[in-house]
Amino acid sequence: MSPQVPWSRALLRAPLEWWEERDAFLKDGVLALVLALLAFVPTLSTIGAQIGDLPERPASALGVALTAAQTLPLAARRRWPAGCLAVTAAAFAAYQALGFATTFGSLGLYLALYSAGAHQVRFRRGLAGLVSAGYAVLALVLDRLGSPLGIADYLAFYLTLAVFWMVGSTVRTRRAEEVQRRRLATELATAAERARIASELHDVVTHHVTAMVVQADAAQFLLTSAPDKASEGLSAVSDTGRRALTELRYLLGVLEATGESASADRAPTLGRLGDLVEQARRSGQPVEFSEQGERRAQSVDVELAAYRVVQEALTNAMKYAAGQGTQVLVRHGEKHIEIKVTTDRPTTAPAAAPAPRKPDPAGGRGLAGLRARVRMVNGELEAGPRTEGGFEVHATIPSKSATE
Repeated sequence: MSPQVPWSRALLRAPLEWWEERDAFLKDGVLALVLALLAFVPTLSTIGAQIGDLPERPASALGVALTAAQTLPLAARRRWPAGCLAVTAAAFAAYQALGFATTFGSLGLYLALYSAGAHQVRFRRGLAGLVSAGYAVLALVLDRLGSPLGIADYLAFYLTLAVFWMVGSTVRTRRAEEVQRRRLATELATAAERARIASELHDVVTHHVTAMVVQADAAQFLLTSAPDKASEGLSAVSDTGRRALTELRYLLGVLEATGESASADRAPTLGRLGDLVEQARRSGQPVEFSEQGERRAQSVDVELAAYRVVQEALTNAMKYAAGQGTQVLVRHGEKHIEIKVTTDRPTTAPAAAPAPRKPDPAGGRGLAGLRARVRMVNGELEAGPRTEGGFEVHATIPSKSATE
């Protein structure tokens, strides 16, 4: 029997899903028709809205017409809530003033009030005022016709009507708040996505362009001092450009989420850190690279964060301490991945070359974005001058298996 349970639930779910997809006018039309039919069920005659307690009049065609006027207009309760309320309330008032017997259809007044409170957009206060004035006129008419009710009875019924209006108004307010909340959430998500894209573009473009500038400067110098080696520098510029294009294609593929452009073989991962080191070396930056511990497959966000830490640190080394010794250490632990990139103290630069600039410990756009990226994976990043000279970038990122 157990295998039949999901199948049975699917049978029940299908009609509900079909009904939810129907137009609101159709749904309200069915509601109005059902309420109109129930108004003529004798056992439900004790349930309804009634005010006045006038002597009961025998049923007639007029009473049937007024009953229909209290129910059928509900088909337009969401499309034209004010018109629906006007017709329903007028029919209810006439029905009560003529003394017809209470029917289940009189509940249409409550539904019309709720619908006006929930769906009426303009002239809400004016509509509420007209309803209140109309009720006051009905109370005076009923009193003149000999109704035994007192002021307290009329006030109690008025408060009942006001409750249905207020419930509709509360639903309307909450819907508006939900729309506003979703709009703000969308705007925040859009802003966060823009910031992420800007960070990705900064990391990719800055690193590769910096490397290409350094390599091009070196090649230009070699054209006069060692022409036979200049081709190696130009080749390095070409290779760096190709790598930049590869990463940009991958980034665009991730953004577009389409086809081969987002293939995993182009994704920046821990296994490609050697490519970053080799690229820095070809740019003239002496880099020592070492890994400790067993490398394990990590989730995409962890792999990318670790890759960007090394990439940004090497970019800063090439920009601010060109030619200085740089050490890259990646330690794979059971719970964390530790990354440490240190750059030696800059020596006195030759007169023909500008002195290396000292990185700002507060971090520019690159380090600030890097800190935010590391925090997103619950990691920590510290960057600043070393006491013995030079600069250090130290990151600790919690391990997160790719299977989690």
